[in-house]
Amino acid sequence: MKVLILSCNTGQGHNSVSGAVAGILEKRGVSCIIADALSFVSEWASKTVCEWHVRLYRYFPKTSGLSYSIWEQHPELFDERSPVHQLLGLGVDKLYKYISSGGYEAVICPHVISGLMVTDLMKQYPDAKLRTCFIATDYTCSPMCDESSLDLYFIPTASLIPEFEAIGIDKEKIVVTDGIPVRADFYHKKEKSAARAELGLPENCRHALMMFGSMGCGPMQKLAGLISRNLPENGILTVVCGTNEAVYRRMSKEFSGAENVIIKGFVKDISTLMDSADLFITKPGGLSTAEAAVKRLPMVLDNAVSGCEQYNLEYFCSTGAAMTAEGAEKIAKLCCEILSDDLRLEAMRKNLPERKNAAEQIVERMFAGYESAGAPKKIDNEFVYWRERCGLSQSELSRIMGIPRRTLRGWETGESEPPEYIKRLIISELKRISRRIARTKGISESE
Repeated sequence: MKVLILSCNTGQGHNSVSGAVAGILEKRGVSCIIADALSFVSEWASKTVCEWHVRLYRYFPKTSGLSYSIWEQHPELFDERSPVHQLLGLGVDKLYKYISSGGYEAVICPHVISGLMVTDLMKQYPDAKLRTCFIATDYTCSPMCDESSLDLYFIPTASLIPEFEAIGIDKEKIVVTDGIPVRADFYHKKEKSAARAELGLPENCRHALMMFGSMGCGPMQKLAGLISRNLPENGILTVVCGTNEAVYRRMSKEFSGAENVIIKGFVKDISTLMDSADLFITKPGGLSTAEAAVKRLPMVLDNAVSGCEQYNLEYFCSTGAAMTAEGAEKIAKLCCEILSDDLRLEAMRKNLPERKNAAEQIVERMFAGYESAGAPKKIDNEFVYWRERCGLSQSELSRIMGIPRRTLRGWETGESEPPEYIKRLIISELKRISRRIARTKGISESE
């Protein structure tokens, strides 16, 4: 068995999830390799997308979140006829040759872009015998998932099942794991005293760990200044700047004389740092929150980027494992209050149950001997299918879309056909309505 893990160079979260799954495969003696999906379009495309993603996250994080919101509100911009989808299609032939020549029998997709490329590959090369799956790396159903057709969809919580069903994913393809996959070392926990001794921290300190992703985006410097002035007497704040060398230099200079603030650059052993901490201050990235959840480490979340991370924030705050506030001043105040309150910390910790290794669950289910789903299930009439999924009558859809009921009836019975672009716009809007209904239902049930 040879497995290709098709990641995407848009942040380290997807690559880290890929690494977690690869570690389990290698432990079981399965040959696997991690490749960047965009590199099959071109090396230039991969490099350019990666560089701009880093720039947006570091310097204009809200712009990145806004882009996601546009993507979410206007899925027709990214359907199979869109320029983005057509661009990805340029890499399908190269990807197929790579898979065929390498003898790969399965492809794992921890990003929707790789999921779309594999879906297109299976359409263009129906004789390809591949086991395929998608791994959700945030607590939401990403836009464009509705354009994919893979064998399995691994999601981090059962509350997302309605969202994936709402975009047409068969329930039998959806598998719930114990959160988002993280590296195996995060499941091996050190005693807090031992972790602190290893890091040279006082055993009886109150330790807050701040880290805003591997790229070090967000208001870390401002938050650190506010928190350091209000830490409890035995409080210590450790800030990890990741690969953001400019922020590391500025913060190292600003806090060079501070006894209660430790500034670090890129750190490999985040697991030990988390074991030593009482509180984790971070943006709600999928991977960061997943690692903290495995460590049962209470969180204060700063919605520095928003976009898909907004859903991670909502999920963990709804469980009571995390808290948030608006603005740096209020977040800093909240951090200091929680860090000084043992009862509050323990209550938050209890809302983080012990978790099994999600990567092991994925590998176990992925290779449990199922048949490939092959071609997507045929839908006789897409208008009827999506209208009924939204629970709308012809009259209601006519009113919402401003289309005469007689015209809709003709489209549904096959007596007439709309222009293709009109068809795609209407179906995209129905999919958006279906997802909104699913999310509203999920929120209502949790309340």
